[in-house]
Amino acid sequence: MLDGLLDPMRWSLTFAEMDSLWTGFALTLKVVLAGLALSLVLGTILGVFSTTRSRVLRGISRVYVEFFQNTPLPVQVFFMYMAGPKLLQAILGTADPVRTSAFALGTLGVGLYHAAYVSEVIRTGIESVPRGQFEAALSQGFSRLQSYVYIVLPQTFKVILPPLCNQALNLVKNTSVLALIAGGDLMYNADNFVSTYGYLQGYIMACVLYFIICFPLAILVQWLEARSKKRPRAKVIPGVTTETAKEA
Repeated sequence: MLDGLLDPMRWSLTFAEMDSLWTGFALTLKVVLAGLALSLVLGTILGVFSTTRSRVLRGISRVYVEFFQNTPLPVQVFFMYMAGPKLLQAILGTADPVRTSAFALGTLGVGLYHAAYVSEVIRTGIESVPRGQFEAALSQGFSRLQSYVYIVLPQTFKVILPPLCNQALNLVKNTSVLALIAGGDLMYNADNFVSTYGYLQGYIMACVLYFIICFPLAILVQWLEARSKKRPRAKVIPGVTTETAKEA
């Protein structure tokens, strides 16, 4: 087994077939970026919903989170793959089912799934901000939306950035679910290589390419966690504080 992994001929063939892996890597990276954007936007909205006084909005957020957190991602992606074309046919009124691209399926799959986890991260961050600050903003004439945008959410960033980066890491790895529906992603192309030639070098190179995406995020998580533990320095506000007060 070890001899096969170190066989120069096998590695030569693997490097000769890297074009397909790079193609899968490019699709995976696109799905990561689009899925991350979707999960952040939807997760933030749901996170805010979960902290409002409206029972309807809290209920919507809770149902969404419980459903996506308690059902497997592969099942969700398979459902989108099989039922999505029929649903689009009914909505658009076309004669035939409307097929969606692997990119769209991957984006929706990982984006909707991780939005549930991002929502919980946002909710925790918002609840870490004292309620009195929100009420003080309302008393100063801010609307509820303005209070969240200008007062509450900026203070949550320090708390939520490390877990958000961890969610980004998990999202990258979960894009491999596209291999189950022949999505043309990195894992699918690595599977094709190994199935064709029987060389495990394809999986090794897939691990290396996933590492290229994940390692910078892991370093970012460590840096953010270290930065969040540092004691913040007071800022100098013209006319209010002085350099002496800052140093004190």
